[in-house]
Amino acid sequence: MRDSLTLVLLVLGIGFLAANVVILVDYVRFIRVRHGALLVWRLPPQGFAVLNSLVGVALGALIVYKLFALGWHPRQIFGEAMMFLYFAFASHLSARISRGFYERGIWLERGFVRYKEMTGATWREEPGPTLVVVAGQRQRAGRLPVPPHLVGEARHILHERVKEHQLHFDPPLLDLGGHDERDDI
Repeated sequence: MRDSLTLVLLVLGIGFLAANVVILVDYVRFIRVRHGALLVWRLPPQGFAVLNSLVGVALGALIVYKLFALGWHPRQIFGEAMMFLYFAFASHLSARISRGFYERGIWLERGFVRYKEMTGATWREEPGPTLVVVAGQRQRAGRLPVPPHLVGEARHILHERVKEHQLHFDPPLLDLGGHDERDDI
């Protein structure tokens, strides 16, 4: 039983290590691009942010107990340590990244996309104004919820990027002429 639990905790630790690295890389990228902010905001706190903190505290207590009361070696708590780092620090670090429009691209819910990588964009109105962006060779989609009072400014920035040829969308399949890329957004 203990060997299978150890294996599960090791696999979880590797998964949380990967998540922690991704968030750290995103935060470093944010530090580099934040000086070029055009229109940014923080996403509203998620309903489970307090739960993340509580899980982090519980994992911290578990780690202290295993290290000092049970005398475990630090490598035996790898899984718990990676989960602790995620819930106590990384998830909060991710929440500090301002989403929105920057000089070189857009910071979506799940990461930064350069304007030149974008191949399409559209607006959705439910549950609130949301910019949906398609980017990259694999045509991955990403979302950016935009506060209602900033939608006009967001549209203006996108139109300016198209006008300045920083943002280019592929023409529609049936283009009969007179197509203006600014109408795509």
